[in-house]
Amino acid sequence: MNTATETAAEPLEHRHSNNFLRLKKKLERSVGEAIGDYNMIGDGDTVMVCVSGGKDSYTLLSCLLALRERAPVDFRILAMNLDQKQPGFPDHILPEYFESIGVEYRIVTEDTYSIVKDKIPEGKTTCSLCSRLRRGIIYRTAKEIGATRIALGHHRDDMLETLFLNMFFGGKIKAMPPKLVSDDGNHVVIRPLAYCTESDIVRFARTMDFPIIPCNLCGSQENAQRKQIKNMLQTWARDFPGRIESLTTSLKNVVPSHLADQKLFDFVGVDRNTILTEGDIAFDREPLPEPTTGILRLHPGQ
Repeated sequence: MNTATETAAEPLEHRHSNNFLRLKKKLERSVGEAIGDYNMIGDGDTVMVCVSGGKDSYTLLSCLLALRERAPVDFRILAMNLDQKQPGFPDHILPEYFESIGVEYRIVTEDTYSIVKDKIPEGKTTCSLCSRLRRGIIYRTAKEIGATRIALGHHRDDMLETLFLNMFFGGKIKAMPPKLVSDDGNHVVIRPLAYCTESDIVRFARTMDFPIIPCNLCGSQENAQRKQIKNMLQTWARDFPGRIESLTTSLKNVVPSHLADQKLFDFVGVDRNTILTEGDIAFDREPLPEPTTGILRLHPGQ
């Protein structure tokens, strides 16, 4: 969600307050850790940062620019925006913003709005077709400018929501990876906000007073299934402190021998001589962490 109204209930902090400076440092540190952990950016890379006009991509651009100033490697940053010719789109906002902060940029104009409206019946979700069209244009633009990395603004919450969407509705254990090869095989796509929470990004974007541009292509459609997942995760975060952090850690601790995918583990070939890193816990009661407060306690069924 990239609308300006989503942060209305958040208190506005001062840019020079200690709280905001700590938040800024936290976000930049998290981005730096993700880049280091997954080798996202190297010396001489050209990073094309996709900026939609939403809070996430503005925050991504801000963090990368700050980190470049003190990074041990030299890399180029180029901000890219796709103007999809939505009626009423304020096409002056992003060029003015990019120029105000002195970043190199490219505005690409493609009338995907008319294509989506022509192909998708009224009332149906437009996100799927819109995303495919946008992705193709992004890949083409990256090739034109010689970008070696395409940076997207997906954060930790996006990744967890995608994990549960795929499990609940797609029958797959699959999330958004921090780094991958593009669909056309020609580019490396990175998500430097992989360790950043949406709540921190909301606070940061509000205090920075970014000129947010809402997505009006679909009338701010909300994917009902993603909204369900988001509400579920927010409830867990509120009622069970530490659960979301544990889920995030689990994405980095996969045990194929204790799942059921024959493509990841040779179950057919298992015999008494097979050595597993983890044993049989069928008759064990899993140890659970102590509650973080004196009130809440985690139970196996929760």
